[in-house]
Amino acid sequence: MITIGQVARYAGVTIKAVRHYHKVGLLPEPERDHSGYRRYTAQDAIALVKIRTLAEAGVPLARVKDLLVADEEEFAAAIKEIEEALRRREEKIRLARERVLGLRSGNALLVSPEAAAMLDLLRDMGVSERGVRMEREVWVLMQAVAPREAAVWLADKAESLADPEFRRIYLAYDEAFDLPVDDPRLPDLARRAADWLSRRPAAPTADPEVTALALSAAGATSPAWERMAAL
Repeated sequence: MITIGQVARYAGVTIKAVRHYHKVGLLPEPERDHSGYRRYTAQDAIALVKIRTLAEAGVPLARVKDLLVADEEEFAAAIKEIEEALRRREEKIRLARERVLGLRSGNALLVSPEAAAMLDLLRDMGVSERGVRMEREVWVLMQAVAPREAAVWLADKAESLADPEFRRIYLAYDEAFDLPVDDPRLPDLARRAADWLSRRPAAPTADPEVTALALSAAGATSPAWERMAAL
C-alpha cells in the first residue's frame, strides 16, 4: 500500500491530478487507513499511467473512462474518432494562426486585396492616417454587407484615383476635414469637386441605407465636409 504522493510520482502525474481524477470518476478513491490517509496499490499506479498516456495523446478526459474499459475493437474505433476530432481542431488552429499572422499585414486582413491596394495608394499619395482609416472602415463594412456592389464601387474609385485632378481634389478634401465652416477655401473646393463630377460618367448607384451605415461607422463627416456637400 502506497501514499498518494508515491502513486503520483510513480505514474508521472501530480497529486492535484490524482485528486482531479477521483473527482471526475476516472480513478476510484481507495479506502483510508486507520490514520485517515488514502492508501493506493500498484493497480492504481497502472491505471494512472493509462489515464496520463491517453490524456497526453489528446484524448478528452470525458472519453478516457470509456477507453479504459473498452475492448480492442471499441478502443480502435474510439481512437480513430478522436484522431479526426483532433485533426479538425488542428485545422482550426492553423487557420486562426494564419489570421493572427495576417494582422501584421494590416489592411490586407480586413478588406479585399483590391481595397488594400487602394488604401496603400492613398497613403502613398499623402492622405492622412485618419483619411485612410475612414476609407478602410467604409470598405470593411461595404464588402461584408454588399460584396457585389462594393466590388463595382471599388473599381469606380480606383478608376477615379487614376485621374490626377481627382487625386488633387481628394487630398484637398482630406486636408479640409478640420477647417472652420467659414473658411474661404471651402466654396472653391466644392466648385472644383462639382466640376469634376459633372465631367465624369455617372457613378454606380449605391443603396442609400448601406452607404449611410458605412459612412456612419467610419465617422466620415465633419462640419467642413457637410458645408461642402451642401454647396
